[in-house]
Amino acid sequence: MPGEPARIRAATAADLASINAIYNREVREGVATWDETPWSSVQRATWFAAHAGDATQPVLVADAPAGVVGFAYLSLLSLRRGYRFTREDTLYIEPAYQRRGLGRQLLEALLAQARAQELHAIVAKIEAGNAASIALHERCGFAVTGRERELGFKFGRWLDLVTMQRLL
Repeated sequence: MPGEPARIRAATAADLASINAIYNREVREGVATWDETPWSSVQRATWFAAHAGDATQPVLVADAPAGVVGFAYLSLLSLRRGYRFTREDTLYIEPAYQRRGLGRQLLEALLAQARAQELHAIVAKIEAGNAASIALHERCGFAVTGRERELGFKFGRWLDLVTMQRLL
């Protein structure tokens, strides 16, 4: 039931099916990701293994009584050494659980982990029409640093990208 509280915790391999279901729904129905092909369980396991071995790339889940209803993670912005103190945040919440504070809980937990790992900057790349995600990031101290026009294409239309940043 969407009104029940969720606990934010580190993801485990047991959460991967739920994470993949949340993500693949967005692949099929939304524009928060510009992927157009759903991920296989093998792809998700490979992704998770890469994150699990690096404390600067945590994967968190929002675990409600109904199960995992959201996830968030930090990933490398670039493999170039000069970016070693910068990460990109990503988060997805099941539609029935959106606008209930879970996004903020997940993002604040990611920021706390980033600080603990002595990271310096967190970047968010958000589809420009996603006003809720932009507002969430602003509430968590992010500022818009740019907008790139017609950078992506999905569902027969061009999509703009807003970049936001927070220094820790």
